[in-house]
Amino acid sequence: MRWIFSLLGDEVQREVPLNEAQRHAIAEWKKLPPPDTNQPHRLTRYVVADVEASGLDMEKDKLISIGAVAVVNGLIDFNDSFEVVLRQDEVSANSNILIHGIGGSAQRNGMDPAEALIAFLRFLGNSPLVAYHAFFEQAMIARAMDETLGIKFEPAWIDLDWVLPDIFREVIDEQVDLDVWLNFFSIENIQRHHAVSDAYAIAQLLQVAIARGAQRNALSPASFMQIEKSRRWMRSG
Repeated sequence: MRWIFSLLGDEVQREVPLNEAQRHAIAEWKKLPPPDTNQPHRLTRYVVADVEASGLDMEKDKLISIGAVAVVNGLIDFNDSFEVVLRQDEVSANSNILIHGIGGSAQRNGMDPAEALIAFLRFLGNSPLVAYHAFFEQAMIARAMDETLGIKFEPAWIDLDWVLPDIFREVIDEQVDLDVWLNFFSIENIQRHHAVSDAYAIAQLLQVAIARGAQRNALSPASFMQIEKSRRWMRSG
């Protein structure tokens, strides 16, 4: 994955064809301070994100859509959500379309990729990002940001795939598919493999994790990030 190593270099990776308004929007986003991950959950705006792509190859496949839902003060804010389809020069395979349901016409008529990614930056602000199996979301969005906007995208991420088995270890003490947790907590996913629908379901899991965290003295984004870090370290040993 050569592109990951390239992200470790200078903040701007290459010259990309952006207009003045786009460059200004990126500059304004870069001015935002990092999130205060030590503040309690009830004072935090989380952005729960999910993506759809043309496949599972994080080096070659294309980011097709981003869906995101905000959890503010522990509550899902339906008025604070985001969904975009990025315009594709080449439509993904029919087998891929059958998974996410974003047809060829929708892909060809999506938003200009630079405008779509800048819109996501505006929606995100400096909020911590939450996902399930976050590495895929992390990799696909970061690569798109690098290739399309020429920026290194390294926000704070929390992966519930690692947090939930720790705070609910008496129930499930291992990494499992998202559907296992959704079924356990009777959370309905209205449209599986639809980015904003998946994000909404994961947002409900975040609410469950926040409630459980209050009983386990995991009271902030930083505490969830530490749980993930510790659990990854233990599993790597």
